[in-house]
Amino acid sequence: MNVQNLVNKKKKAFIGMTAPPGYVPGLGRGATGFTTRSDIGPARDASDISDERHKNFNKGKSGERQEEEEEDLNESNFDEFTGYGGSLFGGGPYDKEDEEADIVYESIDKRMDERRKIKREERLKEEIKRYRMEKPKIQQQFEDIKRELGTMSSDDWSAIPDVANMTRTKKNKNTRAERFTPVPDSMIERIASQQGHSTYASSGIQTALPGTATSLGMKTPAPGELDLLQIGVAKNSMLGVKLDQASDSVTGQTVVDPKGYLTDLNSITPRNLGDVGDIKKARLLLQSVTNTNPKHAPGWIAAARLEEVTGKLQQARNIIVKACEVCPKNEDVWIEAARLQPSEMAKSIIAKAVRNLPQSVKIWDKAVQLEDDTMAKRRVLRKALENIPNSVKLWKDAVELEEPGDARILLGRAVECCPTSVELWCALAKLETYENARKVLNKARQKIPTDRKIWINAARLEEANNNKEMVHKIIERALTSLKANMVEINRELWLKEAEECDHAESPITCQAIVRTVIAIGVETEDRKHTWMEDADSFTANKAYVAARAVFAYTLTVFPTKKSIWQRAAFFEKNHGTIEQYESLLQRAVTYCPKAEVLWLMRAKSKWLAGNVPEARSILNDAFGANPNSEEIWIAAITLESKNNEHERARKLLQKARETAGTARVWMKSARLEWCLGNLAGALQTIQYGLGKFPEFPKFYLMKGQIELQQGNKEKARNTYDLGIKRCPECIPLWISLSTLETGDDNITKARSILEKARVRNPKNDELWVNAIRLEVKAGNDNVAQALLARALQTCPKSGILWSECIFMAPRPARKTKSVDGLKNCDNDAHIVLAVARLFWLERKMKKAKEWFIKAVKLNPDLGDTWATYYKFTAAHGTEDELKVLVEKCVQADPHHGEYWCKTCKSIDNWRIDGNTEHMLKLCAKSLPELR
Repeated sequence: MNVQNLVNKKKKAFIGMTAPPGYVPGLGRGATGFTTRSDIGPARDASDISDERHKNFNKGKSGERQEEEEEDLNESNFDEFTGYGGSLFGGGPYDKEDEEADIVYESIDKRMDERRKIKREERLKEEIKRYRMEKPKIQQQFEDIKRELGTMSSDDWSAIPDVANMTRTKKNKNTRAERFTPVPDSMIERIASQQGHSTYASSGIQTALPGTATSLGMKTPAPGELDLLQIGVAKNSMLGVKLDQASDSVTGQTVVDPKGYLTDLNSITPRNLGDVGDIKKARLLLQSVTNTNPKHAPGWIAAARLEEVTGKLQQARNIIVKACEVCPKNEDVWIEAARLQPSEMAKSIIAKAVRNLPQSVKIWDKAVQLEDDTMAKRRVLRKALENIPNSVKLWKDAVELEEPGDARILLGRAVECCPTSVELWCALAKLETYENARKVLNKARQKIPTDRKIWINAARLEEANNNKEMVHKIIERALTSLKANMVEINRELWLKEAEECDHAESPITCQAIVRTVIAIGVETEDRKHTWMEDADSFTANKAYVAARAVFAYTLTVFPTKKSIWQRAAFFEKNHGTIEQYESLLQRAVTYCPKAEVLWLMRAKSKWLAGNVPEARSILNDAFGANPNSEEIWIAAITLESKNNEHERARKLLQKARETAGTARVWMKSARLEWCLGNLAGALQTIQYGLGKFPEFPKFYLMKGQIELQQGNKEKARNTYDLGIKRCPECIPLWISLSTLETGDDNITKARSILEKARVRNPKNDELWVNAIRLEVKAGNDNVAQALLARALQTCPKSGILWSECIFMAPRPARKTKSVDGLKNCDNDAHIVLAVARLFWLERKMKKAKEWFIKAVKLNPDLGDTWATYYKFTAAHGTEDELKVLVEKCVQADPHHGEYWCKTCKSIDNWRIDGNTEHMLKLCAKSLPELR
């Protein structure tokens, strides 16, 4: 009988059920002594039944309580206004009037609650917000770190190690499955008697007759005498025999150490130091693939490469040979087998492959590669072409090995076998004469009427034979023919062909293609933008003929667009000749006579070429087209002053003041007098200018500098004060006044001036830098550091401030500051220049040069960068590098920079103003030493 049935039979039916109402344990048999005071309460007979054990089945509809609460009528619970604290009428009847009153009061409470709901919710939100600010969530504490996770690359993610399970919780294990019971000896003896023989466990030698002795000197026990102890002794004896056999018979030295016979396991370590377990898994997986699907060639190849990687080359060869037997019609298997075998064996394997797959191009190509002699390669290719005459690759390989005469014969046969190969037709046309090439290309067009390359090669053929009139016609016929054959004209592909023609030195074909296809598929309102993008793309790819063709076509469509003429002029200036540049500008001023910049560019070109009379003539023509142009007046004045024609310049300035009369003209007049040493005349001109333009800040700057040159510091101070009142946004005026006070050792007054300036212009980094330098000069390093911290909070993206921060920090902390600066303003040339100077100071010349190059590329208009780079190259570079640097600087023509502007605007250098090379050298000399 089942044990569970016995248990169910003895189990009572009421076990696990709830007791009936009024049930007292033991009451039926008189066992009432078990009832205690806590069960029945005070002053109660033991035989009474507790009321708590009976349910109240007579509950009314009005929701009367089971037990009425006693009312507390004590004086301490009484109030004169509200009465008793409890409900005096809680036990009274609950009628409809009470219900209506409760409904009314409930609606009033709800109404009052809705009126205060918005304020209550706002107050609750503020309290929660205040609480979260004091005690933020863990999620909020890590928000900035989570945000930085978005910048991580896939490599960074893969480099994160897996989190190990550090919890030491014990898992519920099925311990019953891990319990083992040893088999009794009686069972082993019974099995042995049934089999009728015994097996020697250690060596695997079977003896048919029980009780006979083996060669190891041990007696095989009879069926009823099996001794497990002897089996252990036999194992030890076998191990000793194997170790003895491994010893060297000549020297007596043991090859395998008996105490550490596992030391030679290092010999099976894979060469790539990969995981042995993974390699075994891969080997089993690939073995399963080859067994289940022996015709699957990639499985065999993968198995062979696995053995090759692990260093078992012979096993890899055996696997791939077996693969060749199983998959004789797969070319990849044969090629892999040839790769794994030595050269001679590879040839024999490829020979077998050719017999099995005579139509495989890959196998014939591999056979050609295995040959070293050119004649042998030719024989193999000819044999291959006999089997596969329509293979373009084999024909191309065969042609490459032949001389031009034989190659032409081969190509004649090739185009017969492969009439749809454009490459073969074009190659044959290149080897033929002009007349024969035209015939070849005509045949190619008949065979392949939908390919554009044949038409382009025909155009290039005509251009190469000086038949330039036919080039444009051929390109137009090409478009007509391709459209007739239902071929879509892809504008991008044709422009790509034009770029290739440019690189192949076929300019006429390139221009013809651009003129023909540039307007295809372009909307009318997008023409200018699209064509300018095409020109920029060609320029970036160094296809200058194609870019010039785009500009030429665009100017025929938009002849009066000043911006297009200007971009074309810059293109010719950078990538063309002087003649092309001046010719373009001459046509530009014809179509756009009101464009001042085009006149000025043309005049400057003539002036730089040394043709001053022609430059004057151009400016006269510009005056005729633009009579009151300030730019042309200033250009004419600059031309005369640079050529030492000071009287002509004065006359022009006088005429300009009468006609144009702008503040800049008055400033140029005063500057000319100042440069010529006429300080009184310069001050008089400035005074006249201030009467007309009292809010022009450069007048105050020039007047203050002239007065300082005369030694009148008090007048200069008054001039600067007046300028600051009228032009409070002019930063150079504030700095000039502060510098004046600093020169007189009035540090306190200079500091107050800079503070006032920062109040008027709080976001200006130049004022912060000057204030910091003032404190450093006064020896207040702590104050300077505090100012620097405030400045970086106000202007966190200022490269000038970060540059100052780097070199104010101690040397060990400069790298950290430079990293912080690059994070805040990576594309600022000032911070990049500071990093380059830092590498220079640390004698890391290669890195310094890389950062100097990056700085001049970021902002080529910053002259300080070019000057510092020039100083670095002069000290650690070659003459050729210095020459290239000067050429690039002249081409960039910088105009900004602290030291660059000081050098250019100095009165001592006014005669060389505009000579970028001289300015570069002077600015490099004025730079401070590294510190």
